[in-house]
Amino acid sequence: MKRIYPFVVLFILLPFLISCQGNGGGVPSLDEKPIKIGFMICNSRAESKARFEPIAAYLSEKLGRKFEPVLVDTYKFEEYVRDKKVDFTHTNSMLAISYNENYGLKLLGVDKRGRQDHKDSGAIITLKDSGIKNFDDMRGKTMVFGPALAPFGYMAQYYLMLTNGFNPEEDLSYYAIAPGSYKHEKVIYSVLYGRYDLGSVPRIDLDLMEEEGKIDLNDFHIIAESLPMPYCTVGAMPDVDSALVQKVKEALLNLKQDETVLHEGEILKVLDRAWLHGFAEAVDSEYDLIRDRLKRNNMEPYKTCLLYTSPSPRDQ
Repeated sequence: MKRIYPFVVLFILLPFLISCQGNGGGVPSLDEKPIKIGFMICNSRAESKARFEPIAAYLSEKLGRKFEPVLVDTYKFEEYVRDKKVDFTHTNSMLAISYNENYGLKLLGVDKRGRQDHKDSGAIITLKDSGIKNFDDMRGKTMVFGPALAPFGYMAQYYLMLTNGFNPEEDLSYYAIAPGSYKHEKVIYSVLYGRYDLGSVPRIDLDLMEEEGKIDLNDFHIIAESLPMPYCTVGAMPDVDSALVQKVKEALLNLKQDETVLHEGEILKVLDRAWLHGFAEAVDSEYDLIRDRLKRNNMEPYKTCLLYTSPSPRDQ
């Protein structure tokens, strides 16, 4: 009888080994459709690519399925959800609630970042020597907001003003929306260098810019700060297999600080690369604060009339 060499046996069994691994983790299966996870572009496309692609690579390695990252502009993201162009999403919490309400998006996990863990707050800032101490002092002043679809750069502050008897549409002399990339930094710099009297910014950005030596918080006065609310959120489309959804959720919640992945020829620490220190489980009731503020501001997905609650065309 002819001898069968070991490498011949390995060649014959290799497809079966790969197939088994693909179903249980390790090596992505070659015959399955890629799972698309949409990441909302934050400061810039290049920065978001560097931060989030390793997460998709980690999920691919951990679950044995190909996860394809898709970088999506904030204002185009709803199209991707509506038309089912993505299976999983990573967006700010305001968009997550909108998609949860309109399309049945399942809330899975929340980014843990900064001193408030998986939450952030929105602050209204001015220069310490501006003489502006409270909402009454803000009347007749100029203000710059972050993105209009930002929970802590627009939504939270608009709510603070309305609930403190201050109508931004009537009581400010002028306001604008920061243009282009790195909007939150632009708001802070605009106040620091006197372009606007007031700014609307996430607290986490104030903290990070001070840590990086870009600003000194002693130069600023925080007029008001919102309650902490859930930060950026991972969601799953309602038609995605429930077993896969649970595996993705568990993989993210169990992701440790020292976990690495091979991506584009580099071994990277997944969380460090994403500027996170983990993921917390999304608790639906914690998002009620966001729902309440969207309703009070008359913003999507709860907008019920034509009352003005979004930026004027002059400022977009």
